Amino acid sequence: MSQEDFLEASPKRELSLFDSICIIVGIIIGAGIYETAPTVAGCLGSESGLLAIWLAGGLLALTGALCYAELATAYPRQGGDYVYLTRAYGRWAGYMFGWSQLAVVRPGDIALMAFIFARYAQTLHAPLDNSGLFYAAAAIALLTGINILGVKAGKWTQNLLTVTKILGMLAIIIVGWSAPAPAAAPDRPEAFTWGSLQLALILVLFTFGGWNEMAYVAAEIKRPQQNIVRALVIGTLAVTGLYLLINGAFLSALGLAGMSRSQAVAVDTVGKVFPEAAARAIAVLICISALGAVNGLIFTGARISYALGADHRSFRPLGTWHPRLGTPVSALLVQGGLSLAIVMAAGSFIDTILYTAPVVWLFFLGTGLSVFVLRRKEPHFTRPYKVAAYPLTPLVFAASCTFMFYSSVSYALANTPLGLLLLAGVLLVGMLVYRGTAS
Repeated sequence: MSQEDFLEASPKRELSLFDSICIIVGIIIGAGIYETAPTVAGCLGSESGLLAIWLAGGLLALTGALCYAELATAYPRQGGDYVYLTRAYGRWAGYMFGWSQLAVVRPGDIALMAFIFARYAQTLHAPLDNSGLFYAAAAIALLTGINILGVKAGKWTQNLLTVTKILGMLAIIIVGWSAPAPAAAPDRPEAFTWGSLQLALILVLFTFGGWNEMAYVAAEIKRPQQNIVRALVIGTLAVTGLYLLINGAFLSALGLAGMSRSQAVAVDTVGKVFPEAAARAIAVLICISALGAVNGLIFTGARISYALGADHRSFRPLGTWHPRLGTPVSALLVQGGLSLAIVMAAGSFIDTILYTAPVVWLFFLGTGLSVFVLRRKEPHFTRPYKVAAYPLTPLVFAASCTFMFYSSVSYALANTPLGLLLLAGVLLVGMLVYRGTAS
């Protein structure tokens, strides 16, 4: 196969509106809701405060989704933020986003969800002493292989996993709301402090993470001017509704104190009605939820690396689209390899979030502000969708990103300073590589 064949190969529009919604919902609803809900409950002092912070998370995610809808319909190319940051601020900005996703954020997110899958898979069957490591690595390798085989294989896998996990979540909601009311707790979680509010917001907005994933596959969406906006809005609103309902179900079954103390909140909720079947049923559901998130992250993440490779010669091997398989094979292989490497040396669930949060919110801020920059810089570009309530919506999104960047940095400095230093080191290496290749 000649080099010309690879250069001529490009993404094809194979994703329908349903496929697009399944990607968004499937990535957002991983296993994070089952891991973060008790911690968030412990950070808040009341049931109303708990539901309010999840609603606030959904509304903030919606402001971001509306900003991305304008950008993605105006620039329907692979790479999402990479494209917008490059056009708004220059090649260095897109490069640093792509580098951070390739080296830190995306492999870390994939490994994180793979470990959650492995932890629950072990409770179902553990044939080896280190079954967790085997399950996590196998999930990454298998789903990377499926996505290499073609877009149809990847999207059908995503659709099946997403539909299954939503049905399972609805079952938990029904059981939780029908469970007998918990006994009055002798104590309640302490009233929240500034530090607990910061942690709660970091975890809530992490759990909403993924609403922007549609932008990374914009070049593969059918009728992008209509379907990108619809997928972003429908997907974000659907997840917000599900998160409010399931937190309400946890509260109904366990109460605020019981929820905040729970080590397995979904198991404890279902166990109020089906004590014998709860543990295995929830383990299966969380395995499916985590696999759906892993598959979606693999699918979209490789498109960022593909865009990076297509524009920067130091990563040129990543910027090829296989003409027969119709996928970015090299980007998928490198992403999978880095994710497997992280699996071998992963930390805790919360520490992993705190490690990646500052860089995630920094680039979110840059993308939110790029709505203003690109309207001024490229006013001649057709914008099939313009963000509603402009300029208030992008201002609210940018303000929330600024707050979250500050919160994640300050919290990391107080609790995980080594992780913050490692993150800064990775970004510095990326900048040095960029300067070396650009000179």
